Amino acid sequence: MAKNKTVSERAFYQNFRFFILPIVFFCFYIFIYLLNPYDPSWNRYFDQNILSLLTEWLGVMLVCFLITESSLLIARWLDRHIPWLESPVLRFFCQFFLQIISAGVVISLLLYIDHLVYPASNNYSQSEKTYTWQVCMVSIVISTFISAIYTADFFLRKWKMSMLETSALELKAYDLNQIAMQAELQSLKAQLDPHFMFNNFSTLSSLIVENPDSALLFLDNLSKVYRYMIINLSRDIISLKDEIKFINSYIYLIKIRVSDNLQIDINIPENYETKGVPPITLQLLIENAIKHNIASRSRPLYIDIRIDEDGWLEVSNNLQLVNFHIPSTRVGLKNIISRYRLLSDACPQIIENESTFIVKLPLLEISE
Repeated sequence: MAKNKTVSERAFYQNFRFFILPIVFFCFYIFIYLLNPYDPSWNRYFDQNILSLLTEWLGVMLVCFLITESSLLIARWLDRHIPWLESPVLRFFCQFFLQIISAGVVISLLLYIDHLVYPASNNYSQSEKTYTWQVCMVSIVISTFISAIYTADFFLRKWKMSMLETSALELKAYDLNQIAMQAELQSLKAQLDPHFMFNNFSTLSSLIVENPDSALLFLDNLSKVYRYMIINLSRDIISLKDEIKFINSYIYLIKIRVSDNLQIDINIPENYETKGVPPITLQLLIENAIKHNIASRSRPLYIDIRIDEDGWLEVSNNLQLVNFHIPSTRVGLKNIISRYRLLSDACPQIIENESTFIVKLPLLEISE
């Protein structure tokens, strides 16, 4: 990214030079003329031979080039040390005075070179001295003019960039809202799934007869699961600590039905509990593992939830697919990946081999 930015900046400065140098050349003569339009030398200006004219134009072009380069150099240096957006007043005065100094240095350098090349012409006439001061003044004006154009272009590009970023953020917010609504709809459907409802209420009715105390505990965990889904569906990110609390209640409901056929091990260090994940993420992954794998006394299903060596949340299970075919649209996984794509630059990783299915989730920062 930094390399692309550098290349883009270089291209901009090259285009800027190509665009501004001819303008500066013509402005130089216009300003000189406006300072003293009645100078008799203007009447015989084009009476000079072509060699004299070309020599003068070449000298003026050199002055314009040096002024342009010094102005751009000052602007680029100040962009790094005193940006417009941070200290506009200080930047204005610093750039203005540095432009005056640089213009003076350029003219002084050219006069010194002229003194070395033509030592016999050290005694300048009054008109030549006046012309020299006019050149100095015009150089300062042109330097300020270049700086103004560069600054205007800078703010124009910043404005365009901010407009593009605003549009991108609005589009991202819209997409995020659509994904959240989709996730909410899917979760609400899961809550009203007759099979899911039947299993839980069937288990609850059996417990009421066999073990009322366990029935109360089951009902408490069931209410926690539904309450968590309803409260947190509208949120983009939930803390890992809250997600684990919800998962413990969800695991309790599952294990009442499947007993020791399912073994879930959760090992999350305390310092990672403040990190975030999209809500219902772990429930979708556990549900996906149970749906597609055998979980029996002879072949228990093991699900491991931990933090890997890279600091990502890793959910893995032993792979023992059911014998009958269950169509898999991977809606749960697609939903998780889509939400991560909008919330983070890092996307979940899915690793599958002959014996294990692993999903790695980057942990997100929770804004205050």
